[in-house]
Amino acid sequence: MSATLHSVDDLPLSTNWKERMRCPRCGSPISDIHAKPSCVNYSCDYSTAGFPMVDGQPVLIDFEASVFARESYREAHGSVMTRDVAGRSLGSRLHRFTFGGNPVAASNCEKFVALLKKDSARPVVLVVGGATVGSGADSLYNDPDIEVVGSDVFSSENTALVADAHRLPFHDATFDGVWIQAVLEHVLEPATVAAEIHRVLKPKGLVYAETPFMQQVHERAYDFSRFTRSGHRWLFRHFAEVEAGAVTGAGVALLWSIRYFSRTLGAGDKMSRIVTLPFFWLRFLDRFGKSRARADAAGGVYFMGRRAEQAILPSEMPLYYDVQARA
Repeated sequence: MSATLHSVDDLPLSTNWKERMRCPRCGSPISDIHAKPSCVNYSCDYSTAGFPMVDGQPVLIDFEASVFARESYREAHGSVMTRDVAGRSLGSRLHRFTFGGNPVAASNCEKFVALLKKDSARPVVLVVGGATVGSGADSLYNDPDIEVVGSDVFSSENTALVADAHRLPFHDATFDGVWIQAVLEHVLEPATVAAEIHRVLKPKGLVYAETPFMQQVHERAYDFSRFTRSGHRWLFRHFAEVEAGAVTGAGVALLWSIRYFSRTLGAGDKMSRIVTLPFFWLRFLDRFGKSRARADAAGGVYFMGRRAEQAILPSEMPLYYDVQARA
């Protein structure tokens, strides 16, 4: 009686996310993940080249398909620009005073956590862009019943690995939730990232996303896209909407415009912050914004949804916009 041969894909997978990591190039398992990570598939380039390590974290990026180069991960953190992860610099403090905090994330995060815990006693949540803890995300990180897996394109004390969201290095249906806050504007192909989020979520898994709309370029060469509320919904068309809306309104958007207008007249980064400072009160007017008009002028938008098996139809989008007027 001959033995039956099984491919790697036929083997049962662990429920532990650490054992469900895979090569971003070919999807095969990764060996020696904590020291010299490499793909176990001998025909894959990353079998011999392996993956870099930065700050003791594996850099699981397919560099030929990424805007980030392997050379960036030869030094600490692997960041392509200076980062204020702790948010303690003078510039970060001036920004918070002028633009205020995130007015919706904290309550949305509490809803996100409550829904996760209804479905699982020990939810595991992937945070894409998690090198810095997002504004309002404290209840996600502080809940002892939730395991948070931080990932980003550079390492920090908040990340477990470095990865490019276009090719998440995890097997299908690994996570109960994905949190992605102020990231989708920085990826080359947002639809590809949304598809990857869908893939790594378990059936009916939750996603929470925040993305800028009326906001000028930041992150320099690594800023690519903006989304209306309707555009954001279409981006997550393979998800059933739980809740969606504006993050900030026209007041915050106007503050961004004032700051960047001053920059076009020659003010540098620091001076433009000072020029904008006296107009901080504009953000308080956002609370008076009404329904759809607020979303049409929003500084940013959010979407919370569940993984679905069927996408919404293009014909549904005009009605989706009209419903915002009654929200």
